[in-house]
Amino acid sequence: MAGTGKAHLRPAEEVLLRIEDLVVEFPTRDGRVVHAVSGVSLDIAEGETLGLVGESGCGKSSTGRAILQLPKPTSGRVELDGTDLTELGPEELRRRRTDVQMIFQDPISSLNPRRKIGEVVAEPLRVWGPKDADEQWTLVSELLDAVGIDPDHARNKRAHQFSGGQCQRISIARALVMEPKLIICDEPVSALDVSVQAQILNMLESLKQRYGLTLVFIAHDLAVVKNISDRVAVMYLGKICEVSESDQLYTRPAHPYTRLLLESIPVPDPLAPLDTDLVAEEELPSPIDPPSGCRFRTRCPLATDICSETEPQMKSIGDDHFVACHHVDRVLAQPGPADARPITV
Repeated sequence: MAGTGKAHLRPAEEVLLRIEDLVVEFPTRDGRVVHAVSGVSLDIAEGETLGLVGESGCGKSSTGRAILQLPKPTSGRVELDGTDLTELGPEELRRRRTDVQMIFQDPISSLNPRRKIGEVVAEPLRVWGPKDADEQWTLVSELLDAVGIDPDHARNKRAHQFSGGQCQRISIARALVMEPKLIICDEPVSALDVSVQAQILNMLESLKQRYGLTLVFIAHDLAVVKNISDRVAVMYLGKICEVSESDQLYTRPAHPYTRLLLESIPVPDPLAPLDTDLVAEEELPSPIDPPSGCRFRTRCPLATDICSETEPQMKSIGDDHFVACHHVDRVLAQPGPADARPITV
């Protein structure tokens, strides 16, 4: 059940990025407040891939943008290599942002339609160097080739002349051009065909090994992040529900919401019966007025009075496996999704 706490955080010296008590709120026109992210704490070790999953509107993208300070979070700390980005001035923050890049969900609209692809990928180099045009093109050409785009063919073309998958590859090349320490992938494959999704995921894994990347992989589909992620954090309505090593999360999910997400993964069998138990009877709560106590309690079949009265805290239930739930024992006593259906990617 969605809660708070820092039991899952590792020592600061062991991680590249450490987020503590992150809060992101947006005012509405009628004077109310959208609680997009409410006290999220996460960390990522160098060379690791953290999968951040949850339904649309749970705060995943707001968390990713808050890491980049786009916009600055309402409160909390975002430490990159020991430096708190929330405390930096405009010029120093501008320089440190070169260490963190983002791959956006919509690959076509994230590319300037008026500029040629060679110019789009080389733009960061024009700001930060090298200034020599030949050196810039050498770097750009190498990266375009690394992501499977013919540099000479793409150099003088524009984004509308490429498919969605090709545009996403170009976006990845642009993210890599400054040799960042961390890349935030904001649902980079959700708008692509399934076959293209597999290509992009395999390419990201290959580039991670080649360039020593650290990734935050944001997605709403647990099946997509299964193989690419070393650790997975599950979000619900601005809170962290569960954090675990990837295989452990899929074989032993300890949170009712994690199980709901896993059971919602389609089975690749046209004759498989539909599980009508997954249909939620309650209306989804609003981030403007989230439920008291556990935010998942209005949809949870195990909810009791304590769930409405007390917010659950993150606690360890095994080796690198943490969950925020008042009824972990009851959840684990039930057959897991892996016992009932295969998980396909």
